[in-house]
Amino acid sequence: MFSDPLNPFIVREELQLVLDPLSLKSGSRFPSMGRISNSSVLAEVCDMIIAGKKILYGNIPMTPLRNMTCQQYLTQNHYIMKPLSKDEAEFPLAYVMVIHKDFDTFERLFRAIYMPQNVYCVHVDEKATSAFKDSVGRLLSCFANAFLASKRESVVYAGISRLQADLNCLQDLIDSEVPWKYAINTCGQDFPLKTNREIVQYIKGFKGKNITPGVLPPAHIIRRTRYVHLEQKYQLFSFMLWTWIRKMSPPHNLTIYFGSTYVALTREFANFVLQFQRAIDLLGWSKDTYSPDEHFWVTLNRIPGKSPVILLLNNRGNSINCLYLKEKERICTSMLPGNFILLGMERALGRG
Repeated sequence: MFSDPLNPFIVREELQLVLDPLSLKSGSRFPSMGRISNSSVLAEVCDMIIAGKKILYGNIPMTPLRNMTCQQYLTQNHYIMKPLSKDEAEFPLAYVMVIHKDFDTFERLFRAIYMPQNVYCVHVDEKATSAFKDSVGRLLSCFANAFLASKRESVVYAGISRLQADLNCLQDLIDSEVPWKYAINTCGQDFPLKTNREIVQYIKGFKGKNITPGVLPPAHIIRRTRYVHLEQKYQLFSFMLWTWIRKMSPPHNLTIYFGSTYVALTREFANFVLQFQRAIDLLGWSKDTYSPDEHFWVTLNRIPGKSPVILLLNNRGNSINCLYLKEKERICTSMLPGNFILLGMERALGRG
């Protein structure tokens, strides 16, 4: 079960720490709570309810992994350790998670999307603090199906290093023993609006096709791939340097498309991206472009024989807002912090 994404209460069927949706609908002043074994957490949540604060799963406190064993941590925070359905067990997902700060936020995201049949690769920015790296590493050490990326990038916003971080994890996921069906990339500020089962059911509807939304680049975007842009890395800051140096044409006469950084890719397509010459050459050509992750996936998926699934029908101003899939479904990528492709699907019931 899940709530309307605009509802302040997020209800997920996997969570044992939940608000009872029936009590919410009945207008009860104090929603009934699911089972909570940690009395201090229960007390804090009750205080929040009495104070009239909105209860999101994201602001329900988690028991930190400090002076306790992994098993105690998993138990206290109600991690799901068995698949909840046959469909989910037979359709494992792979997650690429690129993060650099806010461990508590990452911890909640990881808890929300964790399922034992899936596999998770976490790329921590090389520039992140030692304390942050240590916290992430300790958390992941509790899970056999989650690991740190084997190669770490010092990520520059809108630079090739951001795309390379995704690719490093994608390669590690290909090398893993988990027979995952689709890979989904996220950032540290994402949060799911649908359960794992609902995501699996939704992805199955695409029948082995990629979800890489995009269009031909608007006029104000063309400069990003027409001129050279260089990553500038310094000890205290980094940025992209724009130049007026004209780039060569794309390799293999590829037409460059522009779209979402956040995608869902089949295992077959992931192999194509990592191994085939056209993909390797496009990556090399993209190294001095601006925000290459916005054109890399969608351009490769537009190669004949890899037709895109989603067409962009609404492009407002400088940012993509909603990608319409079917008559009454859409994906919105700018409603909340981070980008919500499969993590932020919602029904388009007349909401703007």
